Amino acid sequence: MNPDLDIALNRVIRAPRKSVWSAWTDPDRLAQWWVPAPARALVDRLDVRPGGAFVTQFSEDGTTFAPHLDACFLVVDEFERIVWTNALDSSWRPASPAPVPMTAEITLLDHPDGTDYRVIVRHGDPAARARHEELGFHDGWGLVTAQLAALAEESAGNRNA
Repeated sequence: MNPDLDIALNRVIRAPRKSVWSAWTDPDRLAQWWVPAPARALVDRLDVRPGGAFVTQFSEDGTTFAPHLDACFLVVDEFERIVWTNALDSSWRPASPAPVPMTAEITLLDHPDGTDYRVIVRHGDPAARARHEELGFHDGWGLVTAQLAALAEESAGNRNA
């Protein structure tokens, strides 16, 4: 990780990696946590494989949706790692996405309490990193990670009940 270009987030999720993986790879589950509540997400395309599409919509009011993310997956290691970028859109065309182009790497590791969830978001230059941080990266990504954790933990608890 390069601190001039990258931002990281780490959290222990009290659920097995398979539960966290499912929350990332099942479109219905992803829609439940992908944007900060009370906003809602729609998942248009979620083809979790290298080169696969990652396309979502966003709604503040729950009825009117607008484009949110048009990206593609670069690396997919089942139950271990997902890497995606919005610098290429879902049809592999170079993109200039707002507010910043980025590549996100999500790593899932075993932890005695469940899953060690790690995110590194890479930016092309210090200005893009600073812009992303100014826009509230830690608050936004922190909130959706908490939503992901709640969903995965609830799902894991339901299987153990």
